[in-house]
Amino acid sequence: MSRAVMIQGTGSNVGKSMLVAGLCRAARKRGLSVAPFKPQNMSNNAAVTVDGGEIGRAQALQALAAGLEPHTDMNPVLLKPETDVGSQVVVQGKRFTTVKAREYASLKPSLLKAVEESFNRLKSSYNLIIVEGAGSPAEVNLRAGDIANMGFARATNTPIILCGDIDRGGVIAQLVGTQAVIDPQDAALVQGFLINKFRGDPSLFDDGYAMLENQTGWKGFGVAPWFGEAWKLPAEDALDIATPNRDRGLHVVCLKLSRIANFDDLDPLAQEPAVRLTMLHPGQALPGDADVVIIPGSKSTRGDLAFLRAQGWDIDLIAHKRRGGHILGICGGYQMLGRIVSDPKGIEGAPGTNPGLGLLDVQTVMTPQKHLTTVDATLFGDSIPVRGYEIHIGETHGPDRDRPFATIGGRPEGARSADGTVVGSYLHGLFRDDTFRNHWLESFGVSSETGYDASVDATLDALAEHLETHLDVAGLLAKAR
Repeated sequence: MSRAVMIQGTGSNVGKSMLVAGLCRAARKRGLSVAPFKPQNMSNNAAVTVDGGEIGRAQALQALAAGLEPHTDMNPVLLKPETDVGSQVVVQGKRFTTVKAREYASLKPSLLKAVEESFNRLKSSYNLIIVEGAGSPAEVNLRAGDIANMGFARATNTPIILCGDIDRGGVIAQLVGTQAVIDPQDAALVQGFLINKFRGDPSLFDDGYAMLENQTGWKGFGVAPWFGEAWKLPAEDALDIATPNRDRGLHVVCLKLSRIANFDDLDPLAQEPAVRLTMLHPGQALPGDADVVIIPGSKSTRGDLAFLRAQGWDIDLIAHKRRGGHILGICGGYQMLGRIVSDPKGIEGAPGTNPGLGLLDVQTVMTPQKHLTTVDATLFGDSIPVRGYEIHIGETHGPDRDRPFATIGGRPEGARSADGTVVGSYLHGLFRDDTFRNHWLESFGVSSETGYDASVDATLDALAEHLETHLDVAGLLAKAR
């Protein structure tokens, strides 16, 4: 018999994704057949799935915690923001449409069928489903047609544990206020609460904890202290990108674009002791001591080209190259490095053509078909294996493709400048591969000191132990039905 329990939060970024990952690993260690599920997610950090689609990166991490390959059923609706008011809508792994926020409100009820289909397929395959909500159920102005929180829970009769974030302050008001504003029938599904991200002595919150139980009538499942190793796990929100504070090492600088996508490409580099990784924020000049500049993926290549130029980074990049510095463009960043980016059909915005940075002699035309695939390639001119994935639209051609980054079954992938200092590739996830990462670092005179996948797995084990120590995990999972 399959059961499910849902972790909802009093707001965004309260730690729901991390909690679900830790609970999935804890359940797996208990010998349970468990899978993660998030009805609706909003993120430009996506993962390619075993069935050839895409889901939010957090659900891919949760799948890993559960010992599973990522599958589109784990996140049936994914919103990928392209502008401040519009998003691409991905349904069960495939692009469905692009809508503005107001239009999406009317679209949501029709998506509930796909959400329920995916949920029921998972329930037929696993004994326990741990569901992650999105944002907050207290956004009652968005309750009509909701598929992410209470709308989903009511449709599937899934019990809820509500998570409050004490690090933000006002956690009592977060939880009591949520109960006060939500519909009583929605509140009836809430089986209890937990407190997340506590810093210091948890006993100092004993009175507040008792007050919450008395005020709400909900059972408390514990207080989880701040998990200091969370930075070692892939972040889904660009606001959560963590870089260790190092003052030496190979200086890798990544441009923090306005629509940065799949930025977890950087996580393995952040963990390398010999690397100093800097996320360059808008308005900041490129440091003169940068060794390598990475232009990451983007959900809006032409839009982020304009954003990049508005920061003056185009001028900085030319000066960086003139000093002998290296540049790596990944996916959208690769497209920006070329001479032209053309979108005649308006796939990413208004139709048009923009000049690229001109650092690679290639040009890109946006096409409707999205490339979604895992890749086993070989570094061009070498026998080094390159493992990654493609998740992009657009076709890139030009003379510098004669010096590819890699080959896939004999087919060239990516491009290099004549002097080898500028490289572009559509392959995400390059640095997760320990062999390639070490080879790449050694080309700059430093060596890898970590095993990335092993580090992530060990951190998930530590997260599960952390939750088992501080929360009533057995009692929480017993609320599943």
